[in-house]
Amino acid sequence: MKILLTNDDGVDAPGLKALSECLQHTLRSRGSLEQCDVLVVAPNRCRSECGHSLESIRPLQVTEVSPRWHAVAGTPVDCVRVALQAMSFAPDVVFSGVNAGANLGINLLVSGTFAAAREAALQGVPAMAISHYRRPDVAKLWDHTPLWLEQTIGEFLDVAQGYDQRVPSLSAPLWNVNLPAIEPQSGWVPPRVECAVDRKPLDRAGVVGEDGTVHFELDFHARPRENGRDVDHCFSGAITLSKVDPHFGLGGETSVD
Repeated sequence: MKILLTNDDGVDAPGLKALSECLQHTLRSRGSLEQCDVLVVAPNRCRSECGHSLESIRPLQVTEVSPRWHAVAGTPVDCVRVALQAMSFAPDVVFSGVNAGANLGINLLVSGTFAAAREAALQGVPAMAISHYRRPDVAKLWDHTPLWLEQTIGEFLDVAQGYDQRVPSLSAPLWNVNLPAIEPQSGWVPPRVECAVDRKPLDRAGVVGEDGTVHFELDFHARPRENGRDVDHCFSGAITLSKVDPHFGLGGETSVD
């Protein structure tokens, strides 16, 4: 099985290392670690909140930073296109993350983490975006993520193995997963909820200063939310799973209510 890893925080981000460890943990538990070919292609710097954008000014440059780990001077979507179309790596599944911060609700429209997974799904490759909600009062740790994600990654690997990319389709399976901002407890995994994507806008206040600069204020943790959707569940301490149509518009349904 060929597996592509990417992110939007950059090739040196701790969340990408955590994603690699999560995958290895899951594959090891399934006895299939040696049967998988894993390639990492990620931006050479942080490209957070770049959405589905592309580098259109400068030529893309690829650098091998370590064996099977490549940095691209471009966006997360560029990274997926480079891997699939320039490096001739035909993955069976793509994982993007683990993002240092939640990608919930309408944040999916600007998330580079989600955009990389969406690009893969649009090209017919099953893909999962993974993010970790963070709060200033909760330590930003990564060691717990392999245990928290083992079930979900395992289930998605099964989905990818059962998906025939040779059969014409509008898109491949696309999952968006968020981990809650709660203190890890030894051996304990938060409950997981499958839910739809929240559609409420962020409550943002802005002002234009005398020098012409614009300043916005946003309380992300107190953002408006719809009951029973991803923001509500993740902020309440659950792992959220939303199965999203890659062609989605937030005006319609994107998952199970």
